[in-house]
Amino acid sequence: MTTLHLVDWLVIGVYLAGTVALGVAFSRRASRDATSYFLAGRSLPWWILGTSMVATTFAADTPLAVTGFVRDHGIWFNWFGWHYVLGQTLAVFLFSRFWRRAEVVTDNELIELRYAGKPAAALRAFKAFYFAILYNFIVLGWVLKGMATVAEMVLGIDPTVAVLAGAGFALLYALLAGFWGVVVTDVLQFALAMAGSIILAVAAVARCGGIAALKARLAESPLVTADTLAFVPGGGLGLEDNFFRFLVFITVMWWAAHNADGGGYLIQRMAAARNERHARAATLWYVIAVNAVRYWPWILAALASLVLLPALAEGQSSEAAYPLLMRELLGPGLLGLMLVSFFAAFMSTIDTHLNWGASYLVNDVYLRFLRPQATARETVVAAKFCVGGMMVLAAVVAFYLTNIGTAWLFVWAMGAGIGPVLILRWFWWRINAWSEIAALSSSVLIALAFEVGSAVQAGAAYRLFATPLVIGDLALGTHHKALILVPASLLVWLAATLATSPVPAPRLAQFFRRVRPGGAWRPVARLCPDVVADGLSRHTVLAWLGGVALVYGLLFGLGKLLLGDLAAAALLFGLALVGLVPVVRELRR
Repeated sequence: MTTLHLVDWLVIGVYLAGTVALGVAFSRRASRDATSYFLAGRSLPWWILGTSMVATTFAADTPLAVTGFVRDHGIWFNWFGWHYVLGQTLAVFLFSRFWRRAEVVTDNELIELRYAGKPAAALRAFKAFYFAILYNFIVLGWVLKGMATVAEMVLGIDPTVAVLAGAGFALLYALLAGFWGVVVTDVLQFALAMAGSIILAVAAVARCGGIAALKARLAESPLVTADTLAFVPGGGLGLEDNFFRFLVFITVMWWAAHNADGGGYLIQRMAAARNERHARAATLWYVIAVNAVRYWPWILAALASLVLLPALAEGQSSEAAYPLLMRELLGPGLLGLMLVSFFAAFMSTIDTHLNWGASYLVNDVYLRFLRPQATARETVVAAKFCVGGMMVLAAVVAFYLTNIGTAWLFVWAMGAGIGPVLILRWFWWRINAWSEIAALSSSVLIALAFEVGSAVQAGAAYRLFATPLVIGDLALGTHHKALILVPASLLVWLAATLATSPVPAPRLAQFFRRVRPGGAWRPVARLCPDVVADGLSRHTVLAWLGGVALVYGLLFGLGKLLLGDLAAAALLFGLALVGLVPVVRELRR
């Protein structure tokens, strides 16, 4: 346990007071109507929205999970996050424009623009409950868990007290500020969170004697394997080889995900942009910052922890090493700033997910099915009621999570089967509501079946989302489950699509006119001869490939630079410059 200095308390007090003041300042603007509360009146510029996207993914749990990945597997295991670059850059140059043209409040609202009839209405309600409750509670739970772990490791605060206090403060702010407050304060939260992570990384590396000394000491550590410092793991194609897992990450998992066409809270920000140009620029800044900027301070701190904290206390997971470094290395003032940065990251993600989840329950359930004639005031009151209820239930879930990283993997598995449908619904007219229903249902059921099997096998030793299912001598990892889950779900939703009637032509024509996608829309395009579909083109594909090269070049170039490999860094930065050319050309076009 660490006793905070007066300077630390002053830093924390100023942050909390400033946060409350901002919430009060935005409360009136956010409470005008549902569009103001959930989308800030569709008036936000790209740099605020893009930074808000980054801050949302920068939660108190993220540095802990990355630390666990590096200590347990190596740098390469962060490909579980890095593989999303392929889908994220596609969202920049393609889906961001589609979502802004659709002019929806939530991505679920698109369902009844794209499909028709009772299946569409049922799907809209089901996905609203699924993402606002089942999915969102796990995410909110692991964010609360991460914040509680830091409070316990650094300050000795009981985790229950930490969860309740953090949830209460985040709830107060979310009720006051709405989406206006969330996105504007996200800029401040991101700056604080990055400052804190950089300070800790610098302090940890300095304690090891610098980068060269850190690498030398890692080479002598019994905890370090050949893959610890590798960006791409070695090995063969055996089911338990690291390289085989890496291949599954980059060939399957980026398109087989519940956010394959943008992601729920990202779509909320695209929809809040001033226009298509701002939506696209915001998403590009997000993809660069979330991958090339934020990872390396955590990775360096994790590597240093292998030297400075080679042995953790019994019962502590590898994720605990990050807050333990904070306690050991940071003095008065800096520790307070680091705690503030953690709480800022926590607040950003919590408030985003509360606002996003409430937007589903209000826009896709309350206004659609329960009270379509609700006034603007009634709508905002309903939104705040939903925010409060979600926060209470998320706090309960937090007490049952044992490992943040494994919860990440389970959430991916639950939505893996729906990814191909989400992409194809923009490009193939034959996709219908039953396609999504079959894909999501099969994905959830198979993921839960894996978890139930683990619970039955392990009995009293079972830990939620952390106990693997063993078949023969093989403990199933997420990559094994992906190779079972994705093909099975694909067969189910294709059968459902072909066995059910297509969406009526008038609804498809209406959607085609509004969004103007490309791809396999010929039967519908004949009904709309005046519409030019400018979605999928050669320019889009080149810009996507260039964006992938740009982001990966910056990501790995910065990593090589920080680890002292200047020649490799120069080559990777050169790759980034090559990728920048088609990106700039597309942005200008």
